[in-house]
Amino acid sequence: MKKILIIQTASIGDVILSTALAETMHKKFPGASIGFLVKKGHESLFSGHPFIHKVITWDKLHGKYSGFIHVLREVRNARYDLVINIQRFFLTGLLTALSGSGETRGFSKNPLSFLFTKRIKHQIDRGIHEVKRNHALISDLAADNNPLPRLYPSPADQAVAGQFVAGKYYTISPASLWFTKQYPVEKWIELIRSVPREASIFLLGAPADNSLCDDIITQAGHGRSLNLSGKLTFLQSAALMKQARMNFTNDSAPMHIASSVNAPVTAIYCSTIPGFGFGPLSADSAIAETSSPLPCRPCGLHGYNTCPEKHFLCAYGIETGKLTERL
Repeated sequence: MKKILIIQTASIGDVILSTALAETMHKKFPGASIGFLVKKGHESLFSGHPFIHKVITWDKLHGKYSGFIHVLREVRNARYDLVINIQRFFLTGLLTALSGSGETRGFSKNPLSFLFTKRIKHQIDRGIHEVKRNHALISDLAADNNPLPRLYPSPADQAVAGQFVAGKYYTISPASLWFTKQYPVEKWIELIRSVPREASIFLLGAPADNSLCDDIITQAGHGRSLNLSGKLTFLQSAALMKQARMNFTNDSAPMHIASSVNAPVTAIYCSTIPGFGFGPLSADSAIAETSSPLPCRPCGLHGYNTCPEKHFLCAYGIETGKLTERL
């Protein structure tokens, strides 16, 4: 096996989880060139990566279909021996089928999986972690030794993060793409007000989260809080999280960033549940969720822009004490 391509053009968290597959394949085939196909904007996850030799980006936001043709041409020209498609959608299935690879693998939920060399059933309702589900695609090629997803912050990334490291500190990533996966502002404020005054707090996120982080800091009134949303790259954030006393996240990408460097993490689950198989994997990890049985939870795999029941009890029912005991 000389050239392998892994296709995962979904969200940042999904891409990070798929790196565990790369870890296993690299261990089995240490001399192989491993490539990733990801959505444009996610390529920086692999900056300086020691064994990801090629990253192909697909701009799905601007010129999705013309971009597809460009990506397909690049994949075919690369002549991969094995293409592993983690996604379950038509276009990635078409790309896999037309890749020119001698061997193609993917999940049977992909509408074009009948064109793959090997297809595996994808089950999301049995508490199996996504890392395990992905490894089912290569179970006959390499042993699954419970690898963690992994990112590789460079010394330069660590130096940037090191500017903020002074004594005990915590990170909080308060935002999510989905409202019902996002812990409410007032609950984050409760948590921050419980953090010892001598400790530092860094709020992390994308540039779009800047206003949210500012509001939380202003209302919480903790004198050693700093808004770093939009100021750090993915790998710089990973380096900062690695040394934190604790990282508090929603069920979202920052949780997976923490897992990728085995950083301590407390993941807050509002409308979603760990049983979907996307939970934290760090050695020091914990989950905070409501203890009240809610017939409406989970309301969906990804979440909604508003609470369908209008009460959002899955979030407001989480006791702050479950978080403060992790400080």
